[in-house]
Amino acid sequence: MLIIPAVDIKGGKAVRLKQGKADRETVYDADPVHAARRWADAGAQRIHVVDLDGAFDGVPRNSALTLAILREFCSAPRAAGGAERIEIEIGGGLRDAASIVEFMNTGAARCVLGTRALEDRAFLTTLAERYPGRISVGLDAKGGKLVTKGWVSQSETPATVLVRELRGLPLGEVIYTDIERDGMLSGPNLKRLEDMRKASPFPLIASGGITTVEHIRACRRLGCFGAIIGKAFYDGALTIREALEAARESAH
Repeated sequence: MLIIPAVDIKGGKAVRLKQGKADRETVYDADPVHAARRWADAGAQRIHVVDLDGAFDGVPRNSALTLAILREFCSAPRAAGGAERIEIEIGGGLRDAASIVEFMNTGAARCVLGTRALEDRAFLTTLAERYPGRISVGLDAKGGKLVTKGWVSQSETPATVLVRELRGLPLGEVIYTDIERDGMLSGPNLKRLEDMRKASPFPLIASGGITTVEHIRACRRLGCFGAIIGKAFYDGALTIREALEAARESAH
């Protein structure tokens, strides 16, 4: 199972929000490139970069920093010394094709669509067909129902319903975030994850509340392809080494 550290950018800094609320922000690094380098040096194979300002505003606001991260890690060997390169996936405010094309051309492994995936299926289909396997969908939910526009707009669409409707598209992965758990260090919502794993025709990445090695083991037992972890790493509640070891354990 992949362990994917998160670098969330707001106001040009690496931050974490509690439950996605802009007024519940903790700044962890003044330089998001430095934050990403920290996780790469610790052994991460993929990093999840989100432009939070872009998610709220509907258009990328920290593109210069996003591009700097891509240039840092997608054009050079891993800091650990091997030839393997770090995968960078980009999300947050990706609601126009031009931004996605620019990030892809600069080396992004994947771009993550959220709001636009719910609101414009034709747009999602066009991008998925242009970049097969490299467009992922971020399904952020509260009470099992999707929220959009930076988690401020509640829909009535269950996440499980939308993911079933996407069957047949050449998508990469589905990232499921329970926003009530996100940034709270309270553990993932395993019931919702199980429902999503059964419904999703795509590899599922868990996000929100993952804090301990047992949380990682539980996600692995559910069949999750990966786990995005933010606050637990930044606060030191969990190390990447511990997370990677738990993710690589033989299934019991």
